[in-house]
Amino acid sequence: MIDTGKAFCTANKQFMNGIRDLALYSCKDALVETSLTKFSDTLQEMINYHNILFDQTQRSIKAQLQTFVKEDIRKFKDAKKQFEKVSEEKENALVKNAQVQRNKQHEVEEATNILTATRKCFRHIALDYVLQINVLQSKRRAEILKSMLSFMYAHLAFFHQGYDLFSELEPYMKDLGAQLDQLAVDAAKEKRDMEQKHSTIQQKDYSSDDTKLEYNVDAANGIVMEGYLFKRASNAFKTWNRRWFSIQNNQLVYQKKFKDNPTVVVEDLRLCTVKHCEDIERRFCFEVVSPTKSCMLQADSEKLRQAWIKAVQTSIATAYREKGDESEKQEKKSSPSTGSLESGSETKEKLLKGESALQRVQCIPGNAACCDCGLADPRWASINLGITLCIECSGIHRSLGVHFSKVRSLTLDSWEPELLKLMCELGNDVINRIYEAKLEKVGVKKPQLGSQRQEKEAYIRAKYVERKFVEKQYASVSLLESGTKFLPQSQEEKRHSVPEKSLLAGEQDVASQKVRSSDSGIQQSAGDSREHLASTISANSLYEPEGDKQEFSVFCDSKQPSPGLQLYRAAFEKNLPDMAEALAHGAEVNWVNVEENRATPLIQAVRGGSLVTCEFLLQNGANVNIRDMKGRGPLHHATVLGHTGQVCLFLKRGANQHATDEDGKDPLSIAVEAANADIVTLLRLARMNEEMRESEGLYGQPGDELYQDIFRDFSQMASNNPEKLNRFQQSDSQKS
Repeated sequence: MIDTGKAFCTANKQFMNGIRDLALYSCKDALVETSLTKFSDTLQEMINYHNILFDQTQRSIKAQLQTFVKEDIRKFKDAKKQFEKVSEEKENALVKNAQVQRNKQHEVEEATNILTATRKCFRHIALDYVLQINVLQSKRRAEILKSMLSFMYAHLAFFHQGYDLFSELEPYMKDLGAQLDQLAVDAAKEKRDMEQKHSTIQQKDYSSDDTKLEYNVDAANGIVMEGYLFKRASNAFKTWNRRWFSIQNNQLVYQKKFKDNPTVVVEDLRLCTVKHCEDIERRFCFEVVSPTKSCMLQADSEKLRQAWIKAVQTSIATAYREKGDESEKQEKKSSPSTGSLESGSETKEKLLKGESALQRVQCIPGNAACCDCGLADPRWASINLGITLCIECSGIHRSLGVHFSKVRSLTLDSWEPELLKLMCELGNDVINRIYEAKLEKVGVKKPQLGSQRQEKEAYIRAKYVERKFVEKQYASVSLLESGTKFLPQSQEEKRHSVPEKSLLAGEQDVASQKVRSSDSGIQQSAGDSREHLASTISANSLYEPEGDKQEFSVFCDSKQPSPGLQLYRAAFEKNLPDMAEALAHGAEVNWVNVEENRATPLIQAVRGGSLVTCEFLLQNGANVNIRDMKGRGPLHHATVLGHTGQVCLFLKRGANQHATDEDGKDPLSIAVEAANADIVTLLRLARMNEEMRESEGLYGQPGDELYQDIFRDFSQMASNNPEKLNRFQQSDSQKS
């Protein structure tokens, strides 16, 4: 066993050396190198413990038992041999004594004396032999059990050492597991993207060249444009060779191989010109002509030929500029004049990338460092809290559960516009003023850069789960003031609000204008139901006061409002910091205001008209299908008010579009009566998509791609260009 164990340790050590070599090969990947080095060091410690175990086994079992066998058993064997010898002598004496004749008295006495002496010696030796047997038996038990007990204690120490070693490694392993889970999610997302690209490539038409064509006369490396071209040789055979060409330092050069020195074709672009060549057999040819020579070149496509000709022409024009005009050059460096033959979708793509999200979010005060430990350049965010986090704190947040914190990567995940706006409305400074209000008062020290993971985990749990550092005095003067502005019966509300009759009249005018522009069938149905729509809105709207005394008791109470009421008011006021404060004080995100037809904060956010406020409530668990006393949910209210962006958001979040109010109307019928073409389109598309999913069964696709694209476009428009969806204002401006 010992020899086999030593061979096992030797093989294990070779395995550790292999892991260390693998870590060295992965030196460019910090995560892999650090993890493999840490694991190999830990396993090397285990090999050392194993060697110690075998040494103790050598001493406890092998040494002790060998001593027992060599010494104690040898003594026992010697005693046994002596006993057997004396036994044989006694037998001989008995036989001799029996054979002596009676008449030979002298021989009788001699035989009797020998028998007596032999018996006496036999009893002495037999007693010594029995003693040796007893001693050996007792010592055998003691020696074997003692050595085995020592061996078991050695195993106990070995496993204790291994347990302690891996207990110290366990937090790192858990953190690595969280990172690997995220890597698996990212890999799955990348796989889906690649599969989507593969399907797109298979469907794409490659009859025309779609290479990215771009030149930059102010490039930092001096290369205006580069790429492969065919060059006609100047020999008698006029052979064509494919070479890598570039325009740099006011010269046209090419390379045969990547490491070759460039060969200059045109030394000074100011002395040359470029023209199309249509008089040769090859297509896509152009010629660069200088006073001393000409160079015939061929591009891969017509687009590439046009791009190269334009790049050469631009470089020629640039070469004539006066070098002393430093101010003009500085302006160019600050905003490079980049010519491109591609479509203008590049800027949109850059805005959707992770780096753009990272830059926008990190510009918010406090977001340049982790909200919980202060580590610079955080690359993760909690979208329901609106804070930025380092990778270690993000792993801890992820372990809290999505009901406390929803973690996303600022560089790897895609960001919807409303989520980016939500992050920009809050930030680390705002959230820390709420969740760390009593930090100094309770005497708790915030984790620093070098703090252990256990310390950070305990602090984050106390901060967000137990909310130990939140100031209990949650109400503020600003909220009470906002409550007075919120009063439908107050003088300020009367000054700033639109009268109900004028609102209804405006809706009717807009409806009539849209009806006139639509087909005759919709004209008739919308015209017949216009009066019914006006009566329905005036009868069922939540925005009429229930009574002076009731409203005054709700909004002008001298007592501080409850967290739920605070959330309710702040949702209408579009005040995300106050909403975050209310949630921190324990406000129920689906709180119901019994004084206002059992409306919820999400319905108030719809009334306030803020898409970001709705997104914030939904990210914090708001139920999109809770309805008020009149049977209207957020989707109903958004449809009545014509908030297309909110309708799109609620449909994406699974709002029930078939739910009817107390008048038996679903959102689609309300939108048709209001003649809101955008919302009608969205609701009908959502209904068609739902029917498609149901027809495909349990394992069908999540929805039609066209449906997803249209909803994505509406979301972009609602976040970036909401005025395009404000049909009421457009119609009013057209009237004026």
